[in-house]
Amino acid sequence: MKKIYHLSTCDTCKKILKELDPLSSFILQDIKQEPIIEVQLEEMKELSGSFEALFSKRARLYKERGLKNEDLTEDRFRNLILEHYTFLKRPVIIYNDRIFIGNAKKTVEAAKTAIYG
Repeated sequence: MKKIYHLSTCDTCKKILKELDPLSSFILQDIKQEPIIEVQLEEMKELSGSFEALFSKRARLYKERGLKNEDLTEDRFRNLILEHYTFLKRPVIIYNDRIFIGNAKKTVEAAKTAIYG
């Protein structure tokens, strides 16, 4: 699979998409316009190893709800991501059987290397 989960209103996602210049074989899913469904999140979890790896602790709602003071379980991470798009660490790039999560420079570079060699 070649897919990128992103937020079209996010300047960082826009910059990364431009930098990656994803090939037309990639499916782009704007998670605000087309929310993530359970099966998609399960696929991401299989590749990443956990829901926590997919969870953004930088999300505004994370702070507003005081979630940093809670001991979140994998089920809770899963449910929060399904509840609101802001909890997914973005972008999530799936290239064949590899997953690249977030906007860290080394993550984006690793994705570019995997895609373009």
